[in-house]
Amino acid sequence: MRPITRRSMLGGSAAVALAATLAACSNGSDSGSGDSGTGSVYFLNFKPEAEDAFKTIASTYTEKTGVQVKVVTAASGTYEQTLQTEVAKSNPPTIFNINGPVGLATWQDYALDISDVDFVKDLTDPSMALTDDAGTVYGSPLATEGYGLIYNGEIMDAYFAMDGAKASSIDEIKGFDKLKEVVEDMQSKKDDLGIDGVFASTSLTPGEDWRWQTHLANYPIYYEFKDKGVTDTPDLELTYSDNYQQIFDLYLNNSTIAPSEASAKSVSDSMAEFALGRAAMVQNGNWAWSQISEVDGNVVKEDQIHFMPIYIGVDGEEDSGIALGTENYLSINSQASEADQQASIDFLNWLFMDAEAAKLLTDNSVVSMAPYSAFAELTPADPLGAEVVEYMNNEDLYPINWVFQTFPSQDFKDQAGQHLSQYASGAEEWDDVKTYFVEEWHAEKSA
Repeated sequence: MRPITRRSMLGGSAAVALAATLAACSNGSDSGSGDSGTGSVYFLNFKPEAEDAFKTIASTYTEKTGVQVKVVTAASGTYEQTLQTEVAKSNPPTIFNINGPVGLATWQDYALDISDVDFVKDLTDPSMALTDDAGTVYGSPLATEGYGLIYNGEIMDAYFAMDGAKASSIDEIKGFDKLKEVVEDMQSKKDDLGIDGVFASTSLTPGEDWRWQTHLANYPIYYEFKDKGVTDTPDLELTYSDNYQQIFDLYLNNSTIAPSEASAKSVSDSMAEFALGRAAMVQNGNWAWSQISEVDGNVVKEDQIHFMPIYIGVDGEEDSGIALGTENYLSINSQASEADQQASIDFLNWLFMDAEAAKLLTDNSVVSMAPYSAFAELTPADPLGAEVVEYMNNEDLYPINWVFQTFPSQDFKDQAGQHLSQYASGAEEWDDVKTYFVEEWHAEKSA
């Protein structure tokens, strides 16, 4: 096996050096508004699946106000690299995303203090703002989102009706052991069910592996943090490594493809398999409905797509819900002209506080729920978004908090994905995956 090369991480003094270099390139002198003083907006979008929706929203705002709003979308898995390139240009983004505290450590010199802007003051949960240790706000969430196991109700009902089925309804699947029993039985009956596998393919192509190296990895680390009573640690032990492995193995071994093929699959491949009825389940979030419904030949009906929690075999997990949180914090570029900064603030005030704008966001499935007052009475237009709201309001279930914001760097996650890919192909043992998580976490957190 050729060893995986560790790429240099961006942290500590390296982040400071980058910020200084980029500042020298841009100087904040030209952000696209010229000398008119009117200002314009350049939004560098993090969510590829929301590109068309954001362009519709931008054109609506321009029609209402005359202010130009440019939307550029980074390709999946390339946001940090794209942002580094774009901020060094003469017309840099005026609104960009920061991915939690780790991202703030890199981009704080480019993030405007927005503590006193109207949309931040309108947060229904002020604790959701992205702040530094002094409490200064540098980012505000785009949405509250959720992810879990998405399933096709029609396929599941067909299985439950079979003689000898290991469950008679989705309500009986509580905890990993029952999930495993049902999944493996369904896989043995896949021909009778008319599917290629229970789970859609595990996408492990670099840049397409975030569902496993970030979202699934969130679970063992969330439970470790919970046991230790911490929100971060430089001393990760990955005490729930075996649990991480068994749910990952369940995906790999009961899929539409052989594990060795996973390294060639993308998220769009996986979502298409689910949309076309070739798989009964897929791990993803509420944003996936637009990906599924827009697949040519989609057979998944809107009233038959649902969430269930991801179970990994932890005591008491039968009382868990789906994973709820946010990672998209919108920030204003402090290096942009004052006119463009104000135009960007005005745009976000409208986006989050205006009833029409809020409805545009939900109707276009950009967000299902956002922590601003304009969204309080809105019902998400998409079925998965509606279920996120149901899980948020279900006090009988505890949510799985998004702790992957604490992961040391994008490079850490990318390399974790490569180790998972090597494991899936049989080139590494699971101990290699665990060793990477523990040792590289220590190394980067200590840097």
